[in-house]
Amino acid sequence: MQYTRLGRSGLEISAIVLGCMSYGEPGRGTHPWSLPKEESRPFYRRALEAGITTFDTADSYSAGSSEEIAGRALGEFARRDEIQIATKVYFPLHDGPNSRGLSRAHILSSIDGSLRRLGTDYVDLYQIHRWDDTTPIEETMEALHDVVRSGKARYIGASSMWAWQFAKAQHTAERNGWTRFVSMQDQYNLLQREEEREMHPLALDQGVGVLPWSPLARGRLTRPWGVETARTQTDEVTKRMYGQAEEADRAIVDAVGRIADARGVSRAQVALAWVRQQEAVSAPIVGATKVQQLDDAIASLDLTLDAEELAALAAPYTPRRPEGF
Repeated sequence: MQYTRLGRSGLEISAIVLGCMSYGEPGRGTHPWSLPKEESRPFYRRALEAGITTFDTADSYSAGSSEEIAGRALGEFARRDEIQIATKVYFPLHDGPNSRGLSRAHILSSIDGSLRRLGTDYVDLYQIHRWDDTTPIEETMEALHDVVRSGKARYIGASSMWAWQFAKAQHTAERNGWTRFVSMQDQYNLLQREEEREMHPLALDQGVGVLPWSPLARGRLTRPWGVETARTQTDEVTKRMYGQAEEADRAIVDAVGRIADARGVSRAQVALAWVRQQEAVSAPIVGATKVQQLDDAIASLDLTLDAEELAALAAPYTPRRPEGF
C-alpha cells in the first residue's frame, strides 16, 4: 500500500480509501444493494490486510447502519490509532426539526450520533455532505470548529458544492480564526470531469486534498458499454448522473477497454490509475461489493499510465452539466 498526505494537511491517509456506502443493512435507508453486517466484514478485513487505513462513511448511509457496521468491524480488526475514519453530516436520519442540514443544532447532535454508532471517541475527518442554503455559513463553520476543539474530530472536509461556495466557507473560517476544510470530496471520473474547471484549481492553490467519490462512474467504466448490473437497474442516481453524453461516454468506456486489454489488466485498474494521476487528487474513494473489485483497486496502485494513454482516455470527453450537488 502507498500512503499520502491529505492536501497540505498533516493527515496521512492510504492511497486508496475504502468507501463504506456499500456496507449497510439493505432494509434500512435507500441502498437495497448494500451488504449487511456478516457479508461486509470480509471487505474490512481484506482492506486492512492490504494496508488500507482510511475508511469513508456517512451517518445517512443505510440509515446509520453503515456507521454501525464499520465501527464494529474496525473495532475488531484494527487499532484505532492506526486507521483513519471519515464520516459526514447533512442528510436526515429521521423526520422533525433540526433533522437535516448544517445548523449548529444538527451538527452537534449528529457528531454525537456518529461517534456512538462508530464506537469511537473521535473521527479523523468530519465532512459536510452537501451545501446548506438555509443556514448561515458562519453558523456552520463555527459549529464545525467547536467539534474540532472538543476533540470529536481531528480535521474537517467538504463535499460536492460550487467552488464559490467552498471559497466562501474557507474565507469565513479564516476571517474568524476557525478551523478550515482540509479536503474536498467531489464526484470525479473519466465520465464527469467538470470539477477540473474551478474546484480542482482552487484545491491545488489552497492545499486542499481531493477525495473523489464515484471514481469508476458507478461501475460504468469497469465493463463494456451497455452491460447492466442489479445496481444500475435500481439506482436512480446512476441513471441521472451518467445519461448526458452517451456518444462521448461510450468512446471513453471503449478507450478504457482497449488500454486494459493492451496492458493485461482490468478496466477498473485503468480508470482508477487515471484518477490517481490527476494532480489535485489525494486518493480515490472506492466501493466494493465483490472481493475482486477491492483487489482491482489495490492493484491499480501498481499501474502508471503513460502520456499517450492519458491522452487517449481524455480526448473523447465533452462538457456536460455538473452532477451530484
